Amino acid sequence: MRLRVGAYVIEVTHPDKVLFPGARPLTKRDLVEYYRRIALTMLPHLTGRPIVMQRFPDGIEGEGFFHKDIPDYFPEWIDRVTLPKKDGTVTHVVCNNAATLVYLASQACITPHVWLSRADRPRHPDRLIFDLDPPADDFAPVRRAARLVGSLLSDLGLTTYVMTTGSRGAYVVVPLDRRADFDVVRAFARAAAALLVRRHPRELTMEPRVADRGGRLYLDTGRNAYAQSAAPPYAVRARPRAPVATPITWRELDRPSLDARSYRVDNLFRRLARAGDRWRSITRRGQSLTKAQAELLKLV
Repeated sequence: MRLRVGAYVIEVTHPDKVLFPGARPLTKRDLVEYYRRIALTMLPHLTGRPIVMQRFPDGIEGEGFFHKDIPDYFPEWIDRVTLPKKDGTVTHVVCNNAATLVYLASQACITPHVWLSRADRPRHPDRLIFDLDPPADDFAPVRRAARLVGSLLSDLGLTTYVMTTGSRGAYVVVPLDRRADFDVVRAFARAAAALLVRRHPRELTMEPRVADRGGRLYLDTGRNAYAQSAAPPYAVRARPRAPVATPITWRELDRPSLDARSYRVDNLFRRLARAGDRWRSITRRGQSLTKAQAELLKLV
C-alpha cells in the first residue's frame, strides 16, 4: 500500500494486519488513516518535540516496546534531534509534518509519546503535567482529583487544561513560558501534589508503589523531568477499541457518561466536527511559575 502525504510517498507494509482485535477489529491501514486525518489538528501538539515511539508490531495483544533512537532505515526527510543522556546521546524523531506522523503509524507506532519540552530548549519544559492514576477502572476518583488539582492551581493564579488519557485517568496540564528548568518545575509540581495529599489523605497519594497506595488515586508528577514523555492530545492508546487521548473542557469533566476512554478512533472526528480542538489556544498561554511558587509557599 502506497500513500502520498504532502510531498512524500509512504509505503505501508502489511496494511491488513490487525492491530486491535475484537468485534470490530482495526488494522494498520485504519491506524494510518486515523493519523492521516488527525494530523492537521494534532501537529501543533507535536511540532518541535522529541518523540518516544510506543510500537506494537504484532498488535496490542502482542509484545510492545518503547523505541527512542530513530532507526537507520527511517527516511532522511524525517526530522530528528540528538540529545544527551546519562551514558551518551540518543537521536529522537521530531514530528514536524503529517507525513512523519503517518510514517510512524506505518511502523506500528500506536502512541507517539512526546517530551514536555521542545528540542531547541530540551531542559526547559513548556508543559507541566499532573498525571491522575486511579486505583481501578473508575473515572469518579479521576473527576474528583482533577477538580482538586485544578482548583489549587487556579488559586495559585495558573490557567490549566484537562485531557482524558485514553487509558484510565486524566492529565491536568499547565502551559509554561519555558523560563523555568525541569528541576524548578518538578519541585513545584511535587510541592503542589504533596499539599493536596495532606489535605485529602484518604483520596490521594504520592506513593509510587501500587501496594502502598491503599486504594487511593496516585498523583503522579514524575513526568516533569528531562527525557520523560507523555501521551499527546489525539494519540491512540494501546487499549481495546483504540481509545484516543482527548482534550476536554472543565465543564465537560462533570458529564456523568465521560470516562478516560470515551473517545476513540471511530467517534473522535464527530466530536471535532462539533467542538473543534479544545486545546487550540494552549500554545499561546505559556505562564511563569514565579508568582505561583510564592503563593504555594504561603500555603505550605
